[in-house]
Amino acid sequence: MAKPKAPRRTLDSYTVKHINKTIRAGDCVLMRPSDPSKPSYVAKIDRIEADGRGANVKVHVRWYYRPEESIGGRRQFHGSKEVFLSDHFDVQSADTIEGKCTVHTFKSYTKLDAVGNEDFFCRFEYNSSTGAFNPDRVAVYCKCEMPYNPDDLMVQCEGCSDWSEEVAEFSCFQTLGYEGICIH
Repeated sequence: MAKPKAPRRTLDSYTVKHINKTIRAGDCVLMRPSDPSKPSYVAKIDRIEADGRGANVKVHVRWYYRPEESIGGRRQFHGSKEVFLSDHFDVQSADTIEGKCTVHTFKSYTKLDAVGNEDFFCRFEYNSSTGAFNPDRVAVYCKCEMPYNPDDLMVQCEGCSDWSEEVAEFSCFQTLGYEGICIH
């Protein structure tokens, strides 16, 4: 007769020894990909479990997808540190955690003084089976009518108050150094 599985218990926190960091439910982490040439996966910890002896620690995660992992692929307005919170849940060994990271809201990310390697931002939720995004649209500020990419500098015309990633896109904008004059 097969030995019954030991009951698993939920942990409030767990120290990942190889990185000397304590993780908790709600933390965002970088997880080792099976292909070492790929970037680390980004996930949000939903729950931490261990067997009855406190060993064999597993993390229940909700994956973030990078734009190139989505059905539509990377678009011009996606920032280099942009991720989408998906509906894809999984259970992984805690040993695959490479480090902690922070996934900011889009608004708080754009206000960071400096962006570190562990900083990401999320402005969409992503349905991994349908490829649908929520929200399905975001505000557009640029004359190019694309959503804002925080990797690109935006310039506002002081005369007409339009925004653009390229000063040259303003038909009303003549540049004098960094100052502009609207000729409307």
